[in-house]
Amino acid sequence: MSFTQKANRIFEQVIRDYHLKDNVDTVISNPYDRDTIDYKLYLKCWIDTVQWHLEDIIRDPHIDPVEALGIKRRIDRSNQERTDLVEDIDTFFRTQYSAVKVLPEARLNTESPAWAVDRLSILALKIWHMKEQTERSDADAGHIARCRGKLSVLMEQQEDLSKAIDQLLEDIEAGRIYMKVYRQMKMYNDPSTNPILYNKA
Repeated sequence: MSFTQKANRIFEQVIRDYHLKDNVDTVISNPYDRDTIDYKLYLKCWIDTVQWHLEDIIRDPHIDPVEALGIKRRIDRSNQERTDLVEDIDTFFRTQYSAVKVLPEARLNTESPAWAVDRLSILALKIWHMKEQTERSDADAGHIARCRGKLSVLMEQQEDLSKAIDQLLEDIEAGRIYMKVYRQMKMYNDPSTNPILYNKA
């Protein structure tokens, strides 16, 4: 089984697990050992899934502004957790391939493996929810047809992205591409670099 076959399976498992209760306050029950990549992939997709539904909730035009602000703060925290976990997954790959002899002509990829995996997780969510739209009994035929077309495109994207990630990992393992782990260093979350925060301290 390729890396992305495993990842896509785990992502589908996460989304299915979440929708058993379909509640953003559901406590995660990660079935994998903490020190495994499977654990990180499950956690990554769980964060994405909860945030997906928070993004739905906050777009309610009748939402109470105080509630909306609380959700916005929660989404901000979720984004930071997501970023930290992506970097953690990249560290896993960097460690896994640390003994690889990099070829003299090796290239640096524009995107790290974990940020590509991040997109793969989001694609799994898009596919799940677009499929839901194709099964709605309260929507007209035009809506169903449009959503079926979009679902077909999303599934093609998933197939292409999966193939590209597996090829990237093969190239890293063979020394044809080398990777680095860059920290995002988001300044607006840091009280020492966000002027709104440090000027009020």
